[in-house]
Amino acid sequence: MTEFVTLDGGRIACDVIGDGPLVVLSHGIGSGRHDYRHLVPLLADAGYRVVNTDMRGHGESSLDWPSVTGKAAISRTDVAGDLLGVIRNFGGPAVIVGHSLSGGAATIAAAQAPELVTAIVEINPITKSQRLDVGALFTVRRYRRGIPRLMGTLLLKSPRLWRSYLDVAYPGKPDECRRHIDGLMAALRRPGRWEEFMKTGKIGPADAEAHLPGVRCPALVIMGSEDPDFSDPVAEGEAIVAAMPSGIGRVAVVDGGHYPHSQFGDRVAELIIPFLRKHAGKPVRQVGDRPGRPVS
Repeated sequence: MTEFVTLDGGRIACDVIGDGPLVVLSHGIGSGRHDYRHLVPLLADAGYRVVNTDMRGHGESSLDWPSVTGKAAISRTDVAGDLLGVIRNFGGPAVIVGHSLSGGAATIAAAQAPELVTAIVEINPITKSQRLDVGALFTVRRYRRGIPRLMGTLLLKSPRLWRSYLDVAYPGKPDECRRHIDGLMAALRRPGRWEEFMKTGKIGPADAEAHLPGVRCPALVIMGSEDPDFSDPVAEGEAIVAAMPSGIGRVAVVDGGHYPHSQFGDRVAELIIPFLRKHAGKPVRQVGDRPGRPVS
């Protein structure tokens, strides 16, 4: 059953499952909390209390939030404030797991309220300002296929291009992922939802990038090896960690595109659960965890 957290400006929808140290999940643009459908039960079974949220303007969360920017936009700073409000509501502190835009939001939340954020996990985060890699358009096929579709979606406000982008961002997708994408597109056809999605493209990640030096908690950056958003996903992750204070972050790689947590929850759990064991506090119960594949 959906729960709602009332904050200044609107309500955040979420699912709550499990007992133990708090872990708050936040998805990326144009999506919903169902992205984490495979990961949530694994984290709960590992002994954590998981709060899986819909970003403002997405899923079942409310529309038309005021933005700290004063514009009709959804910024990473906006989402960071929402996540901190959710953590306070559930008694924090918490580990934040943020995907894409929400990875940048996790950075801001950790820097702004270290007493509420014990650690952060950023999955394929858009945390640093992006520049088009023109050379990679000729040499990296997934980048050549993905970036024009993503940029075209935001510039032309095109649902057709967004669907085409998702087909690239979920490489080798099985039938279950196709049904998931169909559901995402159906959700975006609901009144007001496409317009809210478009607000996420109006402000870049400069706010998150500026907060990277202020992060003091442990950070795990997980990059999908076939993510079409980056010409070199691992280099992107390493650049994020390098901008944090020395020694607090590390990068790990997992097979998959921009949504590895949605396609391969078990693989992402293999990376996150050992990190939680070390940094989130003692879980309610222990399960056998398998090592991930650290890159740095």
